[in-house]
Amino acid sequence: MAAREEIVFEDFFPAMVEKLGAEGFMKELCNGFRLLMDGEKGMITVESLKKKLALLGLQGMSEEELVCMVSEGDLNGDGGLDEMEFCTLMFRLSPALMKSSRTLLEEALVSEM
Repeated sequence: MAAREEIVFEDFFPAMVEKLGAEGFMKELCNGFRLLMDGEKGMITVESLKKKLALLGLQGMSEEELVCMVSEGDLNGDGGLDEMEFCTLMFRLSPALMKSSRTLLEEALVSEM
């Protein structure tokens, strides 16, 4: 049986934050959410991910892997990711952003005032 190719993700989020600033980065995360979400349900589901895998360059992912991805961030147990769950998951998956998240939050709050 052939070994499955491992997918390696590089964390570009810190560079994006540096280039876009906290507010710009959050807008990009929200754009990513809208790109992946099911338009009728208003959340990212396993089905919406299946339909959009090519956009992510992840055509080889199994349904089990997609279920795990959604489950990882589904904090309220509704079977999908709302925008807040998606953004929270993206931060959790970026070790560098977790370290600097307090600074980003402070910048975002200051820009709102």
